Amino acid sequence: MTLNDPLDALSDPELARLAVRDERAFEVLVTRHAPAVHRLAALNVGPGAADEVVQDVFVAVHRGLRGFRGDAQFSTWLHRITLNACTRALGRRLDVPLEDAPEPASAQNLTRAAEVTQLREQLSAALRTLPPEQREAVTLREVSGLEYAEIAALTGAELGTVKSRIGRGRAALRAWLTRAGVTPHD
Repeated sequence: MTLNDPLDALSDPELARLAVRDERAFEVLVTRHAPAVHRLAALNVGPGAADEVVQDVFVAVHRGLRGFRGDAQFSTWLHRITLNACTRALGRRLDVPLEDAPEPASAQNLTRAAEVTQLREQLSAALRTLPPEQREAVTLREVSGLEYAEIAALTGAELGTVKSRIGRGRAALRAWLTRAGVTPHD
């Protein structure tokens, strides 16, 4: 990406329309959304598998751009593709242990980095114990920061169902983490 690239100023729907025939517009979309897709994937499938999921997501996005009509927000469409890719990845990896990529840490922060890595592993493992509907609702709310109504629209569930899935998911995560020796903060 170059400084003052005119593509950077375009909205996601504008970029999506251009990206059908312009690889540079697609690169801008990827650069713009890859970090959020990776965060969502890492919490759903574990940090070690997240890179592969991100690749799968953007391959699916590239293939599906012609069909993106803009009826939903681009980010909503992208979240759905990401969650579908996570579900497929979990199906492929049910018996594979979590492989966490090492995180860079300064020499004076090695202990803190190890604690953060361990906490991420525990949270990822806890999320994988949730039923898919709860995991999806919790990650959309807590990782992606979507509002309850946005989650309802994205998942096709009633607003009350979304609230209850998030509530039950949070309670199950809290219980799992407590049993693992992690003290959750509200």
